[in-house]
Amino acid sequence: MKILMIGAHQDDNEFRCGGLAQQLVKKGHNVRFLSLCNGCGGHHILSPKETTATRAKESAAVAKLLGITYDVWDIDDCSLVADLETRRRLIRYIRNYAPDLIISHRPNDYHADHRAAGQLVQDASYLLIVPNECADAPAMKDTPVIMYNEDSFKNPDFHADIVISIDEEIDTKMKIADLNVSQVYEWLPYTYHEEVPETPEERFEWLKGMDITAETTDEEVMAAARGYLVRFAKTAARFRKELLDTYGEEKGSKVRFAEAFELCEYGGTLTEELKHQLFD
Repeated sequence: MKILMIGAHQDDNEFRCGGLAQQLVKKGHNVRFLSLCNGCGGHHILSPKETTATRAKESAAVAKLLGITYDVWDIDDCSLVADLETRRRLIRYIRNYAPDLIISHRPNDYHADHRAAGQLVQDASYLLIVPNECADAPAMKDTPVIMYNEDSFKNPDFHADIVISIDEEIDTKMKIADLNVSQVYEWLPYTYHEEVPETPEERFEWLKGMDITAETTDEEVMAAARGYLVRFAKTAARFRKELLDTYGEEKGSKVRFAEAFELCEYGGTLTEELKHQLFD
């Protein structure tokens, strides 16, 4: 099967869907990341041109680690809009790949690029099967299943239709974060006024935030202030009920790290067969 994960920026798919991406590749599915923006805005020292080149190298390293295809469009950061030209570009791109599943942002988000990405996917959804729209790219026979990746915004709340354990993928997901040097060790700490340790060992411990063990409670995780290991553990703590429903009491209570996804009503139907192929 073919899965397309669409992020506004080059860390969006990695941090929200990286565990699922690895699971799908392990099952033999074809996974593709698309970043709609080129990364030029994500640094406080490097020039836009230098930042774009740096982010491209980091994304290539992620693609190699996961065994996926990674495409980056040429739209500058903070410039993505859900206009007709970009919608049609996305329609053609999706049709040419013909995915069974698309995962992207919800269109309510703090970042204008995230909102635009979610809106573009919604606007393209029905038109993917309309032959006279973008007639130079053959229309799809069926609309793919469309899902949103997790966020914490409240109006409306994110609803977790699918929650998966990524305990077996957490080392890879932390490696993905570590590969995004310009983001996690440079740009984002600058925006949050954080000091990053100098040595690779110390900064990776800093990146985690805290160690998460079998004894760590959901309350401790939710109270933790920062860290990428904490971030991925908070999804499991936040959706513990859904994990218990999916995996049962014994296994669901032990899941430490998770990813969560919400179904978009504009996409195709997530049948039980498709759910089993993608998420079991």
